[in-house]
Formats: sequence, C-alpha cells, structure tokens
Amino acid sequence: MSELAGWVHSYSGKVRDLYVPEGATGLDDADAVLVVASDRVSAFDHVLSPGVPGKGELLTALSLWWFDQLDDVPNHLVPDHELRRDGADDRVVERIPVEVSGRAMLVKPLDMFPIECVVRGYLTGSGWAEYQASRSVCGIPLPDGLSNGDRLPEPLYTPAWKAPLGEHDENISFERTVELVGPEIAEELRRLSLQVYSRAAGIAEERGVIIADTKFEFGADRATGEITLADEVLTSDSSRYWDAQVYATAGTAEERMASFDKQIVRDWLAANWDKTGTPPELPAEIVERTTARYRELLERLTGA
Repeated sequence: MSELAGWVHSYSGKVRDLYVPEGATGLDDADAVLVVASDRVSAFDHVLSPGVPGKGELLTALSLWWFDQLDDVPNHLVPDHELRRDGADDRVVERIPVEVSGRAMLVKPLDMFPIECVVRGYLTGSGWAEYQASRSVCGIPLPDGLSNGDRLPEPLYTPAWKAPLGEHDENISFERTVELVGPEIAEELRRLSLQVYSRAAGIAEERGVIIADTKFEFGADRATGEITLADEVLTSDSSRYWDAQVYATAGTAEERMASFDKQIVRDWLAANWDKTGTPPELPAEIVERTTARYRELLERLTGA
C-alpha cells in the first residue's frame, strides 16, 4: 500500500488496494475509485509471503484486455474522456498516478452485489470432489461416467456468497441468490455470467487456451442502476486456465490440467502445510514458476 498524491487509501483486500480522491470520505461518496493490484498472492484464505514480482501489472493488463474484448457488456472502467473537472463542486477526477501506472485501473464506484458469479465449464477442483460423492456439482445433478477434468455437458452457473475478508465464501443455490438480490437481478446475473463465460471461452480457445472455470463480480451503476461487470475479470487469480494442446494429448488427468494460474502455489502449499497457524514462506522456485505461467498466459491470449 502506497501514499498516492491526490488519493486516499480506503480499503485493502487480499490482493487489491482501493483509493478514493482526496475530499471523499469513503467509497460511498467517491466520484471514482483507483483499484491498485499488488504483487500479493493468496491461497486458502491466507495472504502468502513473498509476493509474486510483477503480478499486479500482469493481472491488470489481462483484465484490461478482457474488458476490451467484452465491450458489449457494461463494465466499471472510467474512459479517459471522462477524467475531467466536475463543474458542480470543482472536484477533479485524477488520472492514474505514475507510481502505480500499469497496475491500476480507474473505475466508477458501484453498489456491489454480494454474489460471486461462478461459472464452471469443466469438472475439476471442489466440483470433482462433490461429483465423486453425489454425482452433482453445487447440488446440480450430472450424468454418470465423468472423469476429473472432463468438459461438462454445458457450463454451470454455481453462485457463491461473498464472505467478509478472512472468512470463507459459501456456495449457495440460485434460490438463495433470489433471496439476496431479488428474482430479476438474480436471473440477470446468471444470464450475464453464462454469456460472458461462453464468449470468453471461445476467444481463449482460438488462442489454444481453455477456461475451465471462472468467477465474475457485478454491481449496480449508482446513476442508472445498470448491472455492470466489475473488479478483475478472467485473470489468473479468478480463473482456471489450461493449455488446450496439453489437455488433448496428456496421459493423465493431472498432466492435462496443467494450469496457467496460481495452482502451482496451491499445490505446493497443500503438500507442505496442514492449514493451521501461519503458512510457510513460498520457495523462490515456486514464485518463479508462478510468475512465468502468469506471463505466458498473458502472452498467449494477447500476443503482447
């Protein structure tokens, strides 16, 4: 977390720090919000040490690229032409400070919905564990005979409740999302999530990459009420990415699901920590491999 001229720190999550313009008392009355992605890395609800060098820039670049690809869906970015003096009360929406250039996004504040909009295109992770026990994922029945890493008959929308920092997110039913946000918004969140996933999965497949699953966050525009895509989108932190060629040719489930995301960190931590007390420090080799995979994914998708 840095001191930024013209901005005041308002909130920190596991990875991102939020700033509001000087003069604003907090997120509720800010004209714009500066979202700064750090190099922090988290797993199993813990922020780990050390961070992954360059991670903030890589995640921000990938989010911005995806927002550009998904330009038919409203998002929270503030376009450059809207960075201007507000004549009503002489406030100024600042440009991104140079010291966080490359790792920051200037966005409009939204009233966020308390829903993690998870979409699963493949059977893996906690979904595979549940399927083995009950032939279902988040209570949604699936056919017999699926294996770890298999493509699902169709993408599944499996929402979760966004828990406060330090607590576990909780998988919830669609009916529970209706109770939380109302039937119309719940239905629209599901529709948009599946739409964005399907569009993004097609774009990724053209570049030889599989999006196994991902999560989206949405909020309501405070001026219009329009449901708006927010936070990070389709990054290595919020999604499972696999190499399509490796997936098609690998001999084992573990090999075909070799990941471009922080699964390297999760796997090492699971093998070297019993999830009690303070997590151990990540070895330099794990940090270097994770950085390389994050960077490779960005290059594969964007060509940059």
